[in-house]
Amino acid sequence: MATTANPTRDDFAALLNESLGGENESFEGRVVTGTVTAIENDLAVIDVGLKSEGRVPLREFAAPGQKAEISVGDQVEVYVDRIENINGEAMLSRDRARREAAWDKLETEHNAGNRVEGVIFGRVKGGFTVDLGGAVAFLPGSQVDIRPVRDVGPLMDLPQPFQILKMDRRRGNIVVSRRAILEETRAEQRSGLIQSLAEGQILDGVVKNITDYGAFVDLGGIDGLLHVTDISYKRVGHPSEVINIGDTVKVQIIRINRDTQRISLGMKQLESDPWEGAGAKYPVGGVFKGRVTNITEYGAFVELEPGIEGLVHVSEMSWTKKNVHPGKIVSTSQEVDVAVIEVDEEKRRISLGLKQAQANPWQDFAEKHPVGTEVEGEVKNATEFGLFVGLDGDVDGMVHMSDIAWGVTGEEALNLHHKGEMVKAVVLDVDVEKERISLGMKQLERGGVAKGGAGAAGGVSKNETVTVTVLEVRDGGLEVQVGDDGATGFIKRTDLGRDRDEQRPERFQVGQKFDAMVTGFDRSKKPNFSIKALQIAEEKQAVAQYGSSDSGASLGDILGEALKQKKS
Repeated sequence: MATTANPTRDDFAALLNESLGGENESFEGRVVTGTVTAIENDLAVIDVGLKSEGRVPLREFAAPGQKAEISVGDQVEVYVDRIENINGEAMLSRDRARREAAWDKLETEHNAGNRVEGVIFGRVKGGFTVDLGGAVAFLPGSQVDIRPVRDVGPLMDLPQPFQILKMDRRRGNIVVSRRAILEETRAEQRSGLIQSLAEGQILDGVVKNITDYGAFVDLGGIDGLLHVTDISYKRVGHPSEVINIGDTVKVQIIRINRDTQRISLGMKQLESDPWEGAGAKYPVGGVFKGRVTNITEYGAFVELEPGIEGLVHVSEMSWTKKNVHPGKIVSTSQEVDVAVIEVDEEKRRISLGLKQAQANPWQDFAEKHPVGTEVEGEVKNATEFGLFVGLDGDVDGMVHMSDIAWGVTGEEALNLHHKGEMVKAVVLDVDVEKERISLGMKQLERGGVAKGGAGAAGGVSKNETVTVTVLEVRDGGLEVQVGDDGATGFIKRTDLGRDRDEQRPERFQVGQKFDAMVTGFDRSKKPNFSIKALQIAEEKQAVAQYGSSDSGASLGDILGEALKQKKS
């Protein structure tokens, strides 16, 4: 073995391993203590016991935004990246040393859930960089403050507490939050303040924010919600109509939820309630003036006084205009007369009627046009069962198809008239309650229904023999009339005689008179006539009166005798 005076290469290796922590431990990648031997320009020369010294930039010894305070002879901890580089110098890093020490400390604090102190020193995409005593963390922009911050300048280079949200030492990632600290602090303040408040308490607050549904009021460290419906008893479309940001308002605490730390506020609760005694003030049936405040598809809201609004349902807006949008009847801010239909003070509801404050046109029509009155109007619409005719007072009357004309079917009668035509009719019935007016057009014709007794139509009865006058000759038969102003009816071609030669309409002339029998009535109560039926009836009567089964007389003899008797 070599002596100490003359050490061998192996002895030197053993001594080196011993000074560096043992043969099995690597010197590189460790934090060691060194001595500052010199300061050259921006570099500090540090001896860590290697065969060569290392140089570290001075900025690594200073906190962000501050000047490095280091001098020759100071003992500092540095991280050994490599024992020597291409120039034979040790590669040292003060940042890596601080970072390793910081990571150990931060992991301990994170596991314990404690806050850590750091300094915001730079901007990156999506947030900022924070120095946590040597370790660099990421601060997302959403975690800077409780509310969005436009200018982060005042927060830069300022030591302040942060909460570690996530750590990954292997990847070197740390995510921190300043907002969590502020929310925790505010929650502590809110918890203490909310304990001092009570429902019904009246306070002064400052309007901090306004939304569509209300306003947030600062009560001195804690916010309360002033809902739009609690601002005033009268209708408020948007809170900005009454209050503005920065206004000092007097509010009353309505509800406090200590679990969620939410406070509901009200302003109208400090005013007198207009609904007290509303039933006596606005009795059912009374007519009052109001202003239209809002229009919807189902009606319009009318304000009777500030704080009291009633609904005029679309069905109560007009006597005559049905199934139309309320906006076509009234307009916003219009002054109208309304009648009170129902009042519910508990539910704060009042039902109003617009048409009830106006004259009922059906009642007016019934008074001015009693049954039997002749009226004139325009055909507004034709349906499968009749015609609707526009009448005075903007009301409609209906002519059923059976009351349009004599001698034709209902379908044929409907085709006789068209929309827009002016027609005349007689009032048959008026039902004010059901808002119905029944009219008749055929009753104005010459064949109108006579005022005779039951079973008669047009002044004639079934099986009666009458003298008729030809009004019109058609291919299918004859249009005839009883007397000069009697009922009109029709004789079919087959009813013009017993023989086929007699069943020719062209053998008759307009104005010609002859006898015929009433054989029945159609659905419109118009009589039907027949010459053939009269001939058969007269034949039966002659046989019964002038002949018998054993007389031996022929039918010609019997009819000849009957004709002689008739002439005499």
